Amino acid sequence: MPNFRTLDDIGKVQGKRVLVRVDLNVPMQDLAVTDDTRLRATLPTVAELADRGAIVLLLAHFGRPKGVQSPDQSLALLVQPYSAVLGRFVRFVEDCQGEEAAAAVATMNPGDVAILENTRFHVGEEENDPALARSMALLGDLYVNDAFSAAHRAHASTEGLAHLLPAFAGRAMEAELRALEKALGAPEHPVAAVVGGAKVSTKLDVLHHLVDKVDHLVIGGGMANTFLAARGVNVGRSLCEHDLAATANSILNAAEVAGCTVHLPYDVVVATEFRAHAPTRVANVHEVAADEMILDVGPAAVEALGDALKTCRTLVWNGPLGAFETPPFDTATVALARTAAALTGDGSLVSVAGGGDTVAALNQAGVADSFTFVSTAGGAFLEWMEGKTLPGVAALMQQ
Repeated sequence: MPNFRTLDDIGKVQGKRVLVRVDLNVPMQDLAVTDDTRLRATLPTVAELADRGAIVLLLAHFGRPKGVQSPDQSLALLVQPYSAVLGRFVRFVEDCQGEEAAAAVATMNPGDVAILENTRFHVGEEENDPALARSMALLGDLYVNDAFSAAHRAHASTEGLAHLLPAFAGRAMEAELRALEKALGAPEHPVAAVVGGAKVSTKLDVLHHLVDKVDHLVIGGGMANTFLAARGVNVGRSLCEHDLAATANSILNAAEVAGCTVHLPYDVVVATEFRAHAPTRVANVHEVAADEMILDVGPAAVEALGDALKTCRTLVWNGPLGAFETPPFDTATVALARTAAALTGDGSLVSVAGGGDTVAALNQAGVADSFTFVSTAGGAFLEWMEGKTLPGVAALMQQ
């Protein structure tokens, strides 16, 4: 198991100032939060520290202000919504460093919670400027990183601070790291990976990394068309990156060498137009007409994929099998997700999924709560699947 310290190791926090890096970068419309998932994810850490008498100082970014102070990207907008979710009063501090911020923090009492102003209002945040990190560190006694979704960025508040104060993983970060270790770090074999999405070009590093790690690699979405075309299949008008045929074949060859079974659809759902409830037919992949598009995996292939999952002990999933946002092209994704959820419920499968489209697809299937773990992190989850070192995580490991 990766070696990092958690809130179980933090000791007495009564009266101590704890800088907690969280992800409050939520979608808003007309000053209202439209999805509070990320706010709720912070609650176990923030509530525990406050209940233990810490002075809890929340560090976060909001939007992409690029070092420019912008009222519509101020974290002041989130104080009321966050207070409602947390169920207790939350203060706002008008900077995340400096004398004014220090003066505001000095008036806080044990158990108080405050949101500090957008870290990205400072150019040095994204540059991981040591001077900014030191200035932030002066506000706290301890540092907790609870923002896995920002852990792939080496920023002052995600990486720099961890070297300046005693650093710990928050409860959400801890859960994420433990789940990822089960999924690919030290998984129980056989391991299956489902990788979907529109373009192979966005998942090349993932696919190259996974063929050495997993026993079954399921390729879906528009990506599958590129692999089919590389094998000489005529995919009609389907979304396809024909210029990546050689790359696709190199991945297939690497999988063969590694003993990884690659699953490509052999029956598919096709249509002549891409719209909701367009007329469709199920076809063998070798029978796609020149004017047709492959928009989902067919029922026979989905059943075979379900049978393959039944032989596995671990599943990691990123990306849908078809154009799931447009019915009926969500059918395969929903069916396989429900199979995975049932196997998870039986205790025979550890299932870990992540990425924005993936979370939306699992919610659509009604099974997001039935997977072992669902990560809301996008870029960080993808980089982890690529086998890359995440700076925010690495900094916690070096304690």
